Amino acid sequence: MPLLFLPDFERTALDALTAFGAIPSLSPMFDAEWVEHGHLEEAAELMATWARARQLASFGVTIHRLEGRTPTLVVTVDSTAGDGATVVLYGHLDKQPPLGNWSEGLEPFVPIRRGDRLYARGVSDDGYALFSALSAIEAMEAHGIPHGRCVVVIEASEESGSPDLEAYLDELAEHLGDVELMICLDSGALTYDRLWVTTSLRGVVNIEVTVQVLEQGQHSGSVSGIVPSSFRLLRQLLDRVEDATTGEVLVEEMWATIPAGDTKSAHDIAQEFGDVIARELPMVPGVALMGSSAEERLLRRTWYPTLSVIGMGGLPAPEIAGNVLRPFTTAVLSFRLPPTIDAGVAGAAAEQMLLSDPPSNAKVTVKVDSSGDGWVAPVLAPWLAPALEQASLDAFGRSVGFTGEGGSIPFLAALGKRYPDVQFVATGVGGPHSNAHAIDEMIDLPTAVGVTNAVITVLAAHAKK
Repeated sequence: MPLLFLPDFERTALDALTAFGAIPSLSPMFDAEWVEHGHLEEAAELMATWARARQLASFGVTIHRLEGRTPTLVVTVDSTAGDGATVVLYGHLDKQPPLGNWSEGLEPFVPIRRGDRLYARGVSDDGYALFSALSAIEAMEAHGIPHGRCVVVIEASEESGSPDLEAYLDELAEHLGDVELMICLDSGALTYDRLWVTTSLRGVVNIEVTVQVLEQGQHSGSVSGIVPSSFRLLRQLLDRVEDATTGEVLVEEMWATIPAGDTKSAHDIAQEFGDVIARELPMVPGVALMGSSAEERLLRRTWYPTLSVIGMGGLPAPEIAGNVLRPFTTAVLSFRLPPTIDAGVAGAAAEQMLLSDPPSNAKVTVKVDSSGDGWVAPVLAPWLAPALEQASLDAFGRSVGFTGEGGSIPFLAALGKRYPDVQFVATGVGGPHSNAHAIDEMIDLPTAVGVTNAVITVLAAHAKK
């Protein structure tokens, strides 16, 4: 039976989560002056203050700070089960930027509740994680349910690819001790009717490519037809790495064989839920989706390499565009990679394809902005598989679901390398229309409570395994 109910979460955690939603704690990639602005510190302090007010038998709250790096909040709750092994529960407090104008009545840093949904940037990705993790442990102690030693780690650079994480993992290595279980609360859900456990995550490589043809812009009436357009030459480079007709990535090093189990899982999910991926998309009427079936779209989301152009430079806004042949064009390319692909190898291969034999002898510069390997969950231990099933039944009344995710969580890949024999549970509240990274981000509060109750069941099973 659930131990935490929505009124309990509203009474103890919702005000603090709402206050967090109002803080523009942008990740360093999106706020170069994050130190001066102080928003990441403000978010960390808010969470630490809330954490210190929990009713727990024995625990400590510390904000770790390393020179030149974003803060990391660590909450350590001592075991009530007499076991010295550690469970790490992970989340992050940094946020994506607003990404444009939100819908009428909504703003990224003005939290608004509509029914059982709270709208604000970062509340589902991933501000709720601390509140969920500690609410679960607090409920366990209130009901006399033993738990192991728990360390909640909330970092502040995840949306920038977690560049500060490894340094903190080094600093915390002795404190974490004998880690047996990792619970990551930063993942997604296909539906809101059950606990969804993530089986894999794609990797990512972001590459900035610039094509320059002039030292300064020139009147297009004077030089067009003589000086090649930097935009046209950029298109030629893009055609090297992606088929413009099909969207297929042409970098061989970015492809992987899809495991039979994942193919079967996609088939089973499509059979039960239909085209669950397509249903949540705010499509323009008439646009044809990629993939020939619901099953293929699930696999495309989780095991196919893809390319998205996520930023452009050298292009004036339409309202100030003049008749100028511009000197350069820059594009930021984001490659999503299958979970088993080495991001470093893939990025180097793409870089070489973009740099070799520059079209029209233009000046081409390429810079790998960031990269991260994907992740595949280890085989579930005999105690954990039934615990997850029971957790979903307890919290949602339905069997657990397993699926890959198309995004990246660098923490899991980093921890997987450091602790190869540790059990992992990656889950979250990022379901349909939660809009992580997009406009109108929201958290479905009953789902947050459901995930919290599922954590209780898993922690209880771990303590008595």
